[in-house]
Amino acid sequence: MEKHEEFKAEFKKRVKDQAKMLYRKSLDEISDRHKFVCVAYAVKDIVIDQWIATQKAYDEKDAKIVYYLSMEFLMGRALGNMIINLSSRDEIKEAIEELGLDLNVIEDQEPDAALGNGGLGRLAACFLDSLSTLNYPAYGCGIRYKYGMFQQKIENGYQKEIPEDWLRHANPLEIKREEYACEVKFGGYVRVENRDGRNYFIQEGYQSVNAIPYDMPIVGYGNNVVNTLRIWDAEPVVHFNLDEFDKGSYMAAVEQENLAKTITEVLYPNDNHYAGKELRLKQQYFFVSASLQTAIKKYLKNHDDIRKLPEKVVFQMNDTHPTLTVAELMRLLMDEYNLEWDEAWDITTHSCAYTNHTIMSEALEKWPIELFSRLLPRCYQIIEEINRRFCIEIENKYPGNHDKVAKMAIIYDGQVKMAHLAICAGFSVNGVAKLHTEILKHQELKDFYEMMPEKFNNKTNGITQRRFLLHANPLLSEWVTGKVGDDWITDLPKIKGIEVYADDKKAQAEFMNIKYQNKVRLAKYIKEHNGIDVDPRSIFDVQVKRLHEYKRQLLNILHVMYLYNQIKEHPEMEFHPRTFIFGAKAAAGYKIAKLTIKLINSVADVINNDESINGKIKVVFIENYRVSNAEIIFAAADVSEQISTASKEASGTGNMKFMLNGALTLGTMDGANVEIVDEVGEENAFIFGLSSDEVINYENNGGYNPMDIFNSDMDIRKVLMQLINGFYSPDDPERFRPIYNSLLNTQETDVADRYFILKDFKSYAAAQKRVEEAYRNQEGWAKSAMLNVANVGKFTSDRTIEEYVQDIWHLEKVKVKMDV
Repeated sequence: MEKHEEFKAEFKKRVKDQAKMLYRKSLDEISDRHKFVCVAYAVKDIVIDQWIATQKAYDEKDAKIVYYLSMEFLMGRALGNMIINLSSRDEIKEAIEELGLDLNVIEDQEPDAALGNGGLGRLAACFLDSLSTLNYPAYGCGIRYKYGMFQQKIENGYQKEIPEDWLRHANPLEIKREEYACEVKFGGYVRVENRDGRNYFIQEGYQSVNAIPYDMPIVGYGNNVVNTLRIWDAEPVVHFNLDEFDKGSYMAAVEQENLAKTITEVLYPNDNHYAGKELRLKQQYFFVSASLQTAIKKYLKNHDDIRKLPEKVVFQMNDTHPTLTVAELMRLLMDEYNLEWDEAWDITTHSCAYTNHTIMSEALEKWPIELFSRLLPRCYQIIEEINRRFCIEIENKYPGNHDKVAKMAIIYDGQVKMAHLAICAGFSVNGVAKLHTEILKHQELKDFYEMMPEKFNNKTNGITQRRFLLHANPLLSEWVTGKVGDDWITDLPKIKGIEVYADDKKAQAEFMNIKYQNKVRLAKYIKEHNGIDVDPRSIFDVQVKRLHEYKRQLLNILHVMYLYNQIKEHPEMEFHPRTFIFGAKAAAGYKIAKLTIKLINSVADVINNDESINGKIKVVFIENYRVSNAEIIFAAADVSEQISTASKEASGTGNMKFMLNGALTLGTMDGANVEIVDEVGEENAFIFGLSSDEVINYENNGGYNPMDIFNSDMDIRKVLMQLINGFYSPDDPERFRPIYNSLLNTQETDVADRYFILKDFKSYAAAQKRVEEAYRNQEGWAKSAMLNVANVGKFTSDRTIEEYVQDIWHLEKVKVKMDV
């Protein structure tokens, strides 16, 4: 008890001292944002002691390290998560309250770290949390984007992208590590020099930037472990060229400054044009090269034989974005460390592993040879040689089968195919859900699987319960802990213990009251941000995720239009009030996705302002969907919309977060939905639509004819006609014509309704009807919701990470002890 009080007193002193040092004021005189900064620095002080101890423990054990390479890390706010995970979290919370501060207000001052966009980036963040909590040595490696993707504003129903300047007040929870800066080179040409009978490759005439790492701590739960997210910023080698300036060449004087600035400015620049493609490739090479250079130097500090690198280092490539790891590692080993090709290849193919996140072949990155060879001349030479040798392997395995070479070559048809490079060089290729991996093996990557089946494996994605239940839903997490203890925080399958309460009327009432309180919280957020009144007693039907046609937000809003028509035509019909909640960003250059956002908002304008329906339906589009508002949304959802076209969603992790918070899945048998239904039972979900086999069969046979549905179904025809008759756009009846055409007219796309929206419509509407019927029985609904929570144990990222460790990375746990 005495130590507890000592710690609190010391922490309070640290917070007050920060106010004095940073702002020359006492704590009660500064703004809420400045209070956040003071608390953040005080927390960082504690974290740094554990961070130093962690690195010391790793060095002493000579531990193998995984470098998780990802273009995205969707971290969300860090402070609250750090406090929850710290061993001294109770004392910190008490100290903050004793200082007269409100922790919720403090946390709200922190901007979301704009380092990612969708599920791929959030998965990377969950993995880092699990690696630290499970005592495994790891670095996350990415880019310190100044503006992230963009901040989404909705103006007149349209998405408007504005810079998300999350770093404008600096980030108190990061540390700049200039001592680890390294140079990254672009362009120029490669000169070959023969010395003592060996060729040496020297890049000349290049432009370069300095990569500067910023480290963010990743705190494990209650175990003193702090791993590192290392994100790279670019700075010019020469900030200002005075000679050029004096000659009047003002642009040339700051050329290097501008090159550096553009590389880390924005996540996913619009690559609909050549300049955007070039910048994206630069970004990928920039962070991969910097990460590999420092990883090798770190290894060589304590080891003298670089040939044993795979014993102590593994590089996990999160999707195709970091696939340049293969070429860059070969370049460094041969050109910087003087290894022969075979030695370098042996190291590379035992160090690199690849996670595939997409089934759709158009999303597997390909680069024009002209762009690639000009920007990365040495890497291109290396890939050419990898491709030459790989094509010989294919020909030896399949003599005379030129079709195999055409399908599998890394360089073909004027393009460098990054997924092919990752599979050829990686010692492991994993999908991210059982169904996804099977489709990869037998459809998209069938030729590779047949040639090298031993590389392929599945690692079903997971989420961290520490953020998405313990932090995001304190009411439910306290209730769960009260029923089964707190072991679930680090061992999620223990949450299964609440299953015995599923038929208990008192427990059901408690559970539904918690859901109601969370719905009230979200309703308040919606009122503040959207100005819309929503009824917490209505069904909260939620679809929040990246906006893409295959995720089928369009199916959802077309069904809302259909329901609205039904209510208008049959005002006497029985109908439980519904609140349809959307949240999504569309890529800046993705026109049909952005038009879908406008449609959702136009439908909302009509329905929300129609007093004749007595508030039976409300439609809400939550602006600037991100981790911090997602936490409020997941806790409040009754229904989780996971309605992607079967065979298109690799896994999904939003589906798991909803399940964890007691929402029932309305979805197709796609991605991880299949495994969710396996765990909770189909009777506790609402499944509809074509199967993945049926979709693939249609696609292999040229699709289907949506006009048959349009002509034969009056309800669907009415909804589609409302897209083009001005019902939702009286000022411009043609506004939604591109959406109408995408569903019916093959002139707009190669195939009409390529995501089977109309084909699945009636099945979806029937599933929605079952949702309404089920919700009328509140005890039955409570039981299903509780069973979802009870059976979520498989979907923790802790389980996923343990599988990566056992099957791919082969890491050892390291215990970290603090000096008392």
